[in-house]
Amino acid sequence: MPSVPILMPQLGESIAEATIVRLDVAVGDRVCTDQEIIEVETNKAVMGVTTLCDGVVSELRAQEGVSYSVGTLLGMLEVTEEEVIRTGVETVEMLEAKRNAGPAPGTPQAEANLHFGSQDDSYEEAPAVVPSVKGLPVPTGIMGAHYISPRMRARMDDLGLREADISAVAGTGAGGRVTVGDLERFLDYIATWPSSQASPMRLAVADAMRRSWTRPLATVGLPVLLDRVLDHRRAADPKPGLTLYLLRAFARALAEDPASAGFLIGEKVVHPRSFDIGVAVQVEDGVVVPVVRKVDQKPVRDLVVEYADLVDRSRRRRLTDADLKGGIATVTNFGTFGLTSGTPIPLPNETLILGIGAGVKKPVWSAQVEAFLPATEADLVLTFDHRVVDGGGAGLLLNRVAQLLQKPEEL
Repeated sequence: MPSVPILMPQLGESIAEATIVRLDVAVGDRVCTDQEIIEVETNKAVMGVTTLCDGVVSELRAQEGVSYSVGTLLGMLEVTEEEVIRTGVETVEMLEAKRNAGPAPGTPQAEANLHFGSQDDSYEEAPAVVPSVKGLPVPTGIMGAHYISPRMRARMDDLGLREADISAVAGTGAGGRVTVGDLERFLDYIATWPSSQASPMRLAVADAMRRSWTRPLATVGLPVLLDRVLDHRRAADPKPGLTLYLLRAFARALAEDPASAGFLIGEKVVHPRSFDIGVAVQVEDGVVVPVVRKVDQKPVRDLVVEYADLVDRSRRRRLTDADLKGGIATVTNFGTFGLTSGTPIPLPNETLILGIGAGVKKPVWSAQVEAFLPATEADLVLTFDHRVVDGGGAGLLLNRVAQLLQKPEEL
């Protein structure tokens, strides 16, 4: 009977690998078309690998906890000739024939065939992908050197280390350089420390923050009164979260001054064509940032259901690649953790991130009654790429957001 390969699919434009979380079938199980048989985790979400046709699982090569690159052979299905005709699925024999026909070197088809071995060794399993960052625990308070020699760089590449991973290594070389010997001694020193493998989510966050920090980032802050927003929220049904008011005020302020949301590419500032803003959602072992589309055009009441769905799917790791793409800025409510201030870091592809801290009751002077009255106040903070936005522009943008929050009925 014909065999149909089960391959690691392309789970998103920027995703090259995924980790097997769970195998939902065993050899000998009968499956049907579009049945989810393997659960995988990428650096963005948990997704399912589904079958292309009806059949019986004849082979499983995938192992739980192991990462595989896109196109890797994970298993085989035994199918009938009738099923092949019904679905038009390509069998192993068909793919072998295509490969032997010899696509032009360098084409996507030729590259894909590399996952199946040479012509003399059909469907050889591709090696598991080893994460490029090891997430070493390091002691603090030790001075390191910035210069890295070619020999040291080569050793770091062998170990899969980045510059940030060795920032705590004390250098004994000329001018305080960190030598290969320094690195080896440090690795021996921490060899007995408790450690755990960093998850794909943790590695993705680490990579994004490392790339973000290559830019000159600055943060400005401003206290804002929340009483009017809280009163408006209490009267609303369903009740929107504070994050939605902040999201909406931010989008409107950016729509008035779109240059602030531009990003620098070479000698050009590229401006947004749509005010799609991400919302930072804390999930297990990391943060994801689903994007709410055209926020400047949707009132708060119309965003409640859409926002709740994005947050729910974020926490269940069920976001799609489309949910995470195209944001021009991000909003984060770190006040939900009881924090009153912070300095959030924008994503590498964004210029701005707006945060808000926890509301605190304070005495605020009222000119109307000429007395101090209790009010709820929170800190707004805006971190920005200083290459694109100056402190004055960031201050004006933040003040405009604060002004809009004083008229929640218009948001």
